[in-house]
Formats: sequence, structure tokens, C-alpha cells
Amino acid sequence: MLWGNDMSKDDYHVIVYKMLIYLYDCIKGKKTFSFEYFQYGTKTFPIEEGYWNYIIENMYEEGYITGVVLVPIIGQSAKGVKITSDIRITPKGIEYLQDNSMMKKASEFVKSAMQLL
Repeated sequence: MLWGNDMSKDDYHVIVYKMLIYLYDCIKGKKTFSFEYFQYGTKTFPIEEGYWNYIIENMYEEGYITGVVLVPIIGQSAKGVKITSDIRITPKGIEYLQDNSMMKKASEFVKSAMQLL
């Protein structure tokens, strides 16, 4: 668990915030969804594949996004994650962005980090 105000660019809540805000911008027509942008191991999402899958799986199972297929993998407890071209933020995901205090901290972190670039 994260204590204090310290957040890093690979913190769960920072990544979730960036993913949800990106998907929200896509449904509002501000951005066009790009598989190349929305993947692990990039400047935007500087995390490894297993962590990325964990985040996507949890956002999907919590009902914050649609357009995800969870694929059982023989011999593993973790499921594989397949993103479809129908990936979208749900109204519950939008509400989570607006109401969650950790999302507000993540938003502040992302905004301050963007000012440094």
C-alpha cells in the first residue's frame, strides 16, 4: 500500500488514471484509440506485461472498462488479457475517475509530471 503523497509513474493508481482518462478522451472524440499507445513497456505505461495484464484484468472485472477478453492459460492462475477494438470506459469507470480520492492524487501527480516534460 502507498503511504504519504509519494507516487511514481508506475503506481497502480497512476496507471489506472492514465488508462481511464485516455479511454474517456477516446469516447468523447478527443483522441482516436491506438493499440500502439495503449500498451505496456512504453513511455506512457512504463510497466511490464504481467503488471499491465493485472491492471487491465482488474479494471475489466470491476466494470470500469469493456472490450477485454480474459483468456485462461493452462498451468497459470493469472489469465491472459486480450484488448479488442471495442475497448471503452464505462459509466462506472467515469464515475470512478471523478469520485475516487486516489484518482485525484494520481491526477495531480500526472499533471505535475507533465509540467516537468
